[in-house]
Amino acid sequence: MDNLDELAFVDGWYNFMLVSAIVCVVIALVVFLIYHLKVSLIKTYKEKHDYVNASEIKWLNWVFVFLGISVACLINMYGKDEIGGPGTAFFVRLFFSVAGATLVMYIASLILRFYYPTPLNKKLRKLRYAPRTSSAGNKMKLLSEDEEDVHLNEGMQAEENIFSIDYDVWVDEKTQEVRIEKYQGHLISLQCNNCSFYTMRVQREEIIERQEDGSPKELLKHYQCSYCKNIRATQFSISRKESEDYKHVKPKFRKSSKNIELIKIDIHSALGGKKTFEFQSVEEVQKFLNEFDFDKVA
Repeated sequence: MDNLDELAFVDGWYNFMLVSAIVCVVIALVVFLIYHLKVSLIKTYKEKHDYVNASEIKWLNWVFVFLGISVACLINMYGKDEIGGPGTAFFVRLFFSVAGATLVMYIASLILRFYYPTPLNKKLRKLRYAPRTSSAGNKMKLLSEDEEDVHLNEGMQAEENIFSIDYDVWVDEKTQEVRIEKYQGHLISLQCNNCSFYTMRVQREEIIERQEDGSPKELLKHYQCSYCKNIRATQFSISRKESEDYKHVKPKFRKSSKNIELIKIDIHSALGGKKTFEFQSVEEVQKFLNEFDFDKVA
């Protein structure tokens, strides 16, 4: 490749990287704005809560993907005159640009996975407990756990009792309009095939097959619905690398809980994971810990 061809290649490559970097930044900004526009167009707080909960991290992940590509393009613009055409230095720079983009995306994924859930939960709580307005235009009241039971059927109460589903009941005291909102609870329960409520819980487990060295190979879990008492069993293969169950020590509570507004519990797993749960009373915490099983943490 002669000097003229090399110069033309360098100029073309530099301009292409510059335009690509700008385009990727613009796309990242557009994706970010489109997401927030979609959220702003959702009318109710409940629908916003569900959409943000299901989609925000996915949209932000795409934002960081395009920012990572833009970083790769900017790295490829480094040393235009010194590196020149497609020689060894050119491909070394290309390698570092890919590594830079990968690093940006990896750090972003760590942030979205470990740090961002905390501010996201604060945003979700704000949406969940934002004041509701009835169809008549009146401000609605959020009922307490004791007050809301009269508006929930037996199946709904059963779901709340095992923390698989959490219901919020809003009432317009002037018109008696009732609005029931459904949220995912703290503990995971399966949906019962008989009554369709999320009240199917593990009752007992048994090893039905073992490896040659005596370690478990096949596990049979027996489920029972706490509402309709329907039962079923499911077989699972056990990995040899499965860690032992982690048993969390129950904390001691003070007898006086008169002025408690919120109780927050952090549960750390033996594998380094962390889950945070929030409750409105000591009684809810005690009931949650009685039901708690690390395998069922949401």
